[in-house]
Amino acid sequence: MFITGLITGTLYLVSTFWLIYNLLNAKVVQDEPNKSILWIGFLAILLHAVILFADTITANGLNPSFVNSFSLMAWLVVLLYLTAQLRKPVETLGVFIFPTASIAVFLQLFWPGEVTLSSQGFELQVHILLSLLAYGLLTIAAGQAILLLIQTRYLKSKKPGGFIRSLPALQSMETLLFQVIKVGFSLLTLALLSGFIFLDNIFAQHLVHKTVLSMVAWLLFAILLWGRWHFGWRGKKAIHFTLGGFIFLMLAYLGSKIVLEIILHKV
Repeated sequence: MFITGLITGTLYLVSTFWLIYNLLNAKVVQDEPNKSILWIGFLAILLHAVILFADTITANGLNPSFVNSFSLMAWLVVLLYLTAQLRKPVETLGVFIFPTASIAVFLQLFWPGEVTLSSQGFELQVHILLSLLAYGLLTIAAGQAILLLIQTRYLKSKKPGGFIRSLPALQSMETLLFQVIKVGFSLLTLALLSGFIFLDNIFAQHLVHKTVLSMVAWLLFAILLWGRWHFGWRGKKAIHFTLGGFIFLMLAYLGSKIVLEIILHKV
């Protein structure tokens, strides 16, 4: 597993540097993703899946430690990103996604955590799956928002470099951003509803921070979509709401796990 982890993390890094090189030299064609990077990415997530299975599925039950959870979310984001490339111009998002996945893999190798969670019912598994899918898609939306912010600033300076020329048109970037947010918001809504329905006490002491922060994130994304529908919000307003919602969402899940497991040493 250690050798597999090293290979996986290295493959993610190779994809990162290859993509950055292509962006800086304006070699990215948005309608035709680089097939070599695509194949390396799919090989990396296959190996990553093996590592996740070995570290998360144990004889005593699930091990949803902070590191394993972070790695699982990174894996899911890469999977969604690579799949989206087959239909959408999202290749440039790899400059954020690939290195994050590499960090997640190396954390699993050198900083493993152990939290035992006994087998849970089907309902909780549905809630967890919906939550991870929502987090994954909204993470991609956050990356898209960052690229949109960079693109807007460069275009205003009237000195777009090779990296900016590789991006789709500004309007296409905004349209893609809201498409991803709509799907992610729908999944987040289902995740919250399933939590209220299936969990015994969603406002219990160890869940209250996650629940409240997730609801704040949901509210921010809801306001953004409402503003887009009624007032045609775009540009900085869309970017700020997207990044704000993403920050609250990450604090809800990863932030609460950091506090409980690493700072307070509680499961």
